[in-house]
Amino acid sequence: MTESDQVEFNIEVSAQDTSSEDIDRMTRQLLSELRELDIESVELTEGGFAPAGAKGDPITVGSIALQLLPAVLPSVVGLVQAWASRGRGRTVKFKGMGIEFEGSPDELHKLLETLERRKKK
Repeated sequence: MTESDQVEFNIEVSAQDTSSEDIDRMTRQLLSELRELDIESVELTEGGFAPAGAKGDPITVGSIALQLLPAVLPSVVGLVQAWASRGRGRTVKFKGMGIEFEGSPDELHKLLETLERRKKK
């Protein structure tokens, strides 16, 4: 596959009532686990706070950028969801290809297949 076959995604790690230091630690832990997968590129990006107007308490956000082949995406989603379930109050969002997504690896894979079919038309 060529570089043009790769997709780019961001993963946002957030948690309510958590310090920015804790978010940084959690994000770096996830980054370390992602680097064990067959991903072309994975790195920390500038995080911040949830946008103004977000409901509830202020939420600190950590961010990871990924560049990978679509076939690897289900493994990435599965790893991230398993990682999120190991910690209390962790929330993870996938952003890329014009979508924002929270759901199961199978649901994300189906969504990506649908987007890919639309792109080919």
